[in-house]
Amino acid sequence: MSKKSVKKHHVDGYKDTLRLLQIELVKLQKQIIKKNERILIIFEGRDAGGKDGTIKRITQYLSPRETRIVALGKPSDRDESSWYFQRYAAHLPAADEMVFFNRSWYNRAGVEPVMGFCTDKQYHEFLETVPDFEQMLVRSGIKLLKYYLDISRDEQKQRLKDRLHDPLKQWKISPIDKAAQKHWDDYSLARNTMFARTHHLAAPWTIVRADDKQLARLNVIKDILFRLDYKSKDKALILPDTSIVFNYEESCLHNGMIVP
Repeated sequence: MSKKSVKKHHVDGYKDTLRLLQIELVKLQKQIIKKNERILIIFEGRDAGGKDGTIKRITQYLSPRETRIVALGKPSDRDESSWYFQRYAAHLPAADEMVFFNRSWYNRAGVEPVMGFCTDKQYHEFLETVPDFEQMLVRSGIKLLKYYLDISRDEQKQRLKDRLHDPLKQWKISPIDKAAQKHWDDYSLARNTMFARTHHLAAPWTIVRADDKQLARLNVIKDILFRLDYKSKDKALILPDTSIVFNYEESCLHNGMIVP
């Protein structure tokens, strides 16, 4: 088989599997609507980690009435003077809804302290209070999943470079992106601290090794379907690859499962 044939076979296999998983997602949503459930899925990760593409594939065939994607911009002066979680709370799911946060309140555990957008006091207060906030959400009946898309430094460098030359991705370019490589080690330290302080039983972190975009997307969808209950589940199809998607453990920082 030629390289071209192998690549086409890989792409076709990805598309076929993605379609089957998207059918499962529709079945899941039907159950969520029937049971009046509230689902909140948070996506965090490095700049260019693949959050947009992953969320796009998950939501592609879901009902727009019961599906929302939340990607908040820079906080306003009013936001700055309010309780930190206030502007996020306004977007929490109501009955029947699946809500996807493309970045979330965890900005305060990553980009804000690294780039100097918050004080040390605000940063430490966030780390102290966010587990309690999330426990309140879960106790209220919200099903909360947290994913961190992890990529290597070289992969991030290439993806950020590709953005500069892709006319369809110009909207993704920001000053924050330009600082991503320069502050790589600072972001690593902030990420590790975030995991240590905010990984808890009510809302644990799930890590996604995302250098291969297609494998990352498929396995995130499988993991969501695996964790949530719905009728007529294709159990063989939705088993995630645990070398790509796995629960956070401190040992992962030392054994290479999480990029340094």
